Amino acid sequence: MIDGGVAATFGWAWLVATVALGLHVADEATHDFLAWYNPRALRIRQSLQGLPFPPTFTFYPWVLGLGASVLILAALTPFAYRGVLWVRPVAYGLAGIHILNGLLHVVGSLVERRPVPGVLSAPLLLASGSWLGYAAAHLT
Repeated sequence: MIDGGVAATFGWAWLVATVALGLHVADEATHDFLAWYNPRALRIRQSLQGLPFPPTFTFYPWVLGLGASVLILAALTPFAYRGVLWVRPVAYGLAGIHILNGLLHVVGSLVERRPVPGVLSAPLLLASGSWLGYAAAHLT
């Protein structure tokens, strides 16, 4: 049985990470992220000699897909509050994605010497991803 305090902490960390992702999606959508991202993705593809990675996106499929992801994560929040162990690997994945995504926005801003779309919410991703990973590691 998972200690109720540990499970509640994990639930809060999950909820904060979910809200942070929602805010990040809104940040990117309102700052024309795809206009910044897609040309870079195409240049990377050229350097990989036509490998179709990274993907490019159009606005509505991109924002609807991310919105659906946020809703799915929100729907899993009650399981996180109960400390259900099968949520832990998902939490580790989400934490890793948050941390890498946040770092990419910060590094991108440093490289370009200007704020890139999504950098305003990048600290939220870094903090919430770190907390979620820590909380997941303490589920027993």
